Amino acid sequence: MNAFLRIVRHLSTTRAMARRAFPQATLKAVQAAIGAGESRHRAQLRLIIEPALQLPELVERSTARARAHALFSRYRIWDTEENCGVLVYINLAERKVEIVTDRAVGRAVARSDWEAACQVMTRGFAAGQFHDSLLAGVGHVNALLATHFPASGDSGRANELADRPVIL
Repeated sequence: MNAFLRIVRHLSTTRAMARRAFPQATLKAVQAAIGAGESRHRAQLRLIIEPALQLPELVERSTARARAHALFSRYRIWDTEENCGVLVYINLAERKVEIVTDRAVGRAVARSDWEAACQVMTRGFAAGQFHDSLLAGVGHVNALLATHFPASGDSGRANELADRPVIL
């Protein structure tokens, strides 16, 4: 996509569009899926949806991946006891999904596995199936985390990151 079209796409994608794509019922279902997944693994999952990048980021030609890394830091997803935080970042304007992981998760799970989870969501988003695709993607991420970071049976383990999805 050329730079001009990219800027137009981002400037025309609004928060209201994100709310229509991901209504309250979808956000609640995802929150429940994250909570259920975290009962099966020791990792901490956070979902952030951003309708579009701001103009300064577009002028600097910032990527969705760079923005995901910035949010990973801003929301302190790296700050978990076992270094097992995971961010699922969705940029609605570009229909891009990026997964950023903390050190322990990054060493344990192959990048190709994360890319498969991203593809589940992006294919569905392209078809307008936001609810089902997002739940399937979160389910895929939870399955990977349960395989590599199974729950230890410590039911008193703290939930270190909020399960509630964020729309910026």
